[in-house]
Amino acid sequence: MDSRDRCLTADLPTVRDVRDAAARIRGHAIRTPVLTSSTLDAMFGTRLFFKCENFQKAGAFKFRGACNTVFALSQGEAHRGVATHSSGNHGAALALAARLRGIPCRVVIPGNAPRVKKAAVAGYGAEIDFCAPTLAAREASLEAIVARTKAEVVHPYDDSRVIAGQGTVALELLDALPDLDLVLVPIGGGGLAAGTALTVKSRSPRIRVIAVEPQGADDAYRSFRAGERLPSVAPQTIADGLLTSVGVRNFALVQRFVDDIVTVGETAIVRAMRLMWERMKVVVEPSAAVPLAALVEERIDVRGKRVGIVLSGGNVDLDRLPW
Repeated sequence: MDSRDRCLTADLPTVRDVRDAAARIRGHAIRTPVLTSSTLDAMFGTRLFFKCENFQKAGAFKFRGACNTVFALSQGEAHRGVATHSSGNHGAALALAARLRGIPCRVVIPGNAPRVKKAAVAGYGAEIDFCAPTLAAREASLEAIVARTKAEVVHPYDDSRVIAGQGTVALELLDALPDLDLVLVPIGGGGLAAGTALTVKSRSPRIRVIAVEPQGADDAYRSFRAGERLPSVAPQTIADGLLTSVGVRNFALVQRFVDDIVTVGETAIVRAMRLMWERMKVVVEPSAAVPLAALVEERIDVRGKRVGIVLSGGNVDLDRLPW
């Protein structure tokens, strides 16, 4: 860990920050429902409880972290507006949160992001800058915007305020179901996984938390086993929301609170996504189907257990379904 990473990990959120975030976003974010399916329970020999962040404002859990950050800004910070880079969900969430507070928002988006996500960012009133589909291009474009506007950067995941906001998903899940045995959550940059694990382990250390990642974008899995952050190399997966490398703060929390990380293949992700569409009648994007894909591939033993699954979002391009 270099000196920059050590500095960042000194600024980690606590469960108190998660509770403060819950109070701050109350009245703005939706308290999303928990759905069940007797068909899927029978199929996997377990009790499954789906926390439906696909019903959240802006269509994904990302609104929680963005909303917490925007409404935590001082008046002076808010006046200059906010800026970020995003493949879509975070950008849309930040744009909506900024609109609710009445401040400017600027979003750098790679040109290959799903059409539905680009449209959402624009629809919420953000100023969009398109860039090449690389992290370096994203960061360079964002740097130029900040130099020009002095906007507050809201990182998609490696930000303690964002992580705390995402942790409110688990607060609500455990309020409704305190007797879970296991919580499954997708992992990409790690905002949701870190916030979920921090919250679950602070509330009930006996509940296991397992993060699930596509095999084609498995940097968090490799990093977890190596004990250090390893770079993502040319990730390829249908789960476009999980393409990013795990963040510094996020990985520190994952190491501390996540029990395990498993990976799943593309065929299983598509099958899990279709199962939820057909059997539960809910629209989820590929990234949201990744945790259920771990059951499809029998990567986790869930027989006889009570399992919470976070459905991270539902922003899918209906003209490009994977079946």
